[in-house]
Amino acid sequence: MKFTKMQSYGNDYVYVPLFDAEMEDPSKWARFLSHRRFGVGSDGMVLICPSDKADFRMRIFNPDGSEAEMCGNALRSTGMLVYEKGYTRRTVFTVETIGGIKTVFLDLKDGHVSNITAAIGAPVLEYGKIPATVCDADGHCLNVPIEVLGETVHVNAISLGNPHCVVFVDDAFGFDLPKYGPAVECHKVFPRKANVEFVEVVDCTNLRMRTWERNCGETLACATGCSAATVCGFLTGRCGSETTVHQLGGDIGIRYDTKENCIYMTGASQIVFDGEADLYAFKEFDK
Repeated sequence: MKFTKMQSYGNDYVYVPLFDAEMEDPSKWARFLSHRRFGVGSDGMVLICPSDKADFRMRIFNPDGSEAEMCGNALRSTGMLVYEKGYTRRTVFTVETIGGIKTVFLDLKDGHVSNITAAIGAPVLEYGKIPATVCDADGHCLNVPIEVLGETVHVNAISLGNPHCVVFVDDAFGFDLPKYGPAVECHKVFPRKANVEFVEVVDCTNLRMRTWERNCGETLACATGCSAATVCGFLTGRCGSETTVHQLGGDIGIRYDTKENCIYMTGASQIVFDGEADLYAFKEFDK
């Protein structure tokens, strides 16, 4: 199985183009390829496929084999890969995901992709569509108190094709993420779990953030998480609609165009290496 390893600010995935091939049991392939000792090692596996609704289709699998609806870093990296590998010569195209059809814009330098912007659409605020089981008076999940590990935590939840919960804290980089991340991710108010962002507001245009990703654990960067942090910060009066989000893996620019009601995320990606996974090793994995 041929693949390309890519990373965006330390958020690394194994990408498998399937334009002239098929993959049986993608859940097992994801578990195998993502394993950092027995496989390639990654935050998940991304399949790039033909689409009858958009220019390309992207499927995202977590390291535990579950399928995710959306990932901003994977979306932008997919945009870079299809251009660099010659699957398109266009610099603006669409990508189908479970979370909807997204538009990718490529910036080129010397004929190669230097930066990628993705338009991921409007945030979903209705609490039942996130889904969440708690809301404020407007039917949104903004500044809603819940009990987590015996403490009161105020959560801000939206959907960006996948559920996100933003918790504002005083010190994002010093926060006890392994303790509180899984507790919020699996909290009963999120029936499909949630990606959880712990966010520190530096000023109106700068945020610091760490992410506990659903079914994955901590990741060094999460572009949809950056989007959720900006939108929730803006809606609760904590920051502006355009921010730079500083993560352990690097900085991503977010612009929430309130007139269009569309979120734009901008950041770089990198091809690390190409490879081919051994079929025998795959069959022997997880026996």
